[in-house]
Amino acid sequence: MSGLLPPLKPIPIKERVSVVFVERGEIDVRDGAFVVVDVTGIRTHIPVGGVACIMLEPGTRLSHSAAALAARVGTLLVWVGEAGVRLYSAGQPGGARSDRLLYQAKLALDENLRLKVVRKMYAIRFGEEPPARRSVEQLRGIEGVRVRQTYQSLARQFGVTWAGRDYDAQSWDAADLPNRCLSAATSCLYGVTEAAVLAAGYAPAVGFIHTGKPLSFVYDIADIYKFDTVVPVAFKVAASRPAGNPERAVRLACRDIFRQSKLLDRIIPDIEDILAAGEVPRPEAPADAVGPALPNAENIGDAGHRA
Repeated sequence: MSGLLPPLKPIPIKERVSVVFVERGEIDVRDGAFVVVDVTGIRTHIPVGGVACIMLEPGTRLSHSAAALAARVGTLLVWVGEAGVRLYSAGQPGGARSDRLLYQAKLALDENLRLKVVRKMYAIRFGEEPPARRSVEQLRGIEGVRVRQTYQSLARQFGVTWAGRDYDAQSWDAADLPNRCLSAATSCLYGVTEAAVLAAGYAPAVGFIHTGKPLSFVYDIADIYKFDTVVPVAFKVAASRPAGNPERAVRLACRDIFRQSKLLDRIIPDIEDILAAGEVPRPEAPADAVGPALPNAENIGDAGHRA
């Protein structure tokens, strides 16, 4: 059957649905389609090529065929804990462009270039130029103060009792409702941001403000949008005190705000704009570079896609 199907062509990230959560089902490829099969045998079709990121919650099993199909169409698979938090692993669909990785690394390794990039991130995030003659560490401290103030302001706006950002990933239920909602919301944002970073051909671990973590660059980019998208959503849900599963209410609200804000349209152009602040020309791929495993002559996907 697979030999009769047309070749797969990746859809640009900006045209995709942001995120889908799957729990307690087996993900497989049936009759050429990406489907979730529950315990009763009912199939639910997921248009995998039109999704940026699929979050796999506990109780989910993934076949080899499904993982291969997701990689071919550039959909990020992320294994997460209950309620979409505690990220365990991710199946990387990008990484086909070494020239982008070298460009990113060059900017991160030179302190002067890194500072230019960090200043651009600050300017986009806060809508104003950062103070002059400040180091990356000083800008990080200024940012931290503004972030804490923004949390307090939003908490007052939505009438939420706020005692500060405090949660333990190993003891999820011990956190208060606002912190649980914030953690669920930021996990959604990190998932779609990582998918965009990989689709653009960059490395999630090579950060500029955040360093030393597997998702440092994801955190750098996600923080630009956090207080315009998922944080207000989290406080709004926390204020409503939904019965049952507040994390699910947060995820649905995040999906809606991603669509309303056209977030996936913005991330990759913003990444390019931010890195361009380093004022270093992006290198071209060497002539003898190994191309994508599944070359796509029409080149309609994003730069980092393997297909």
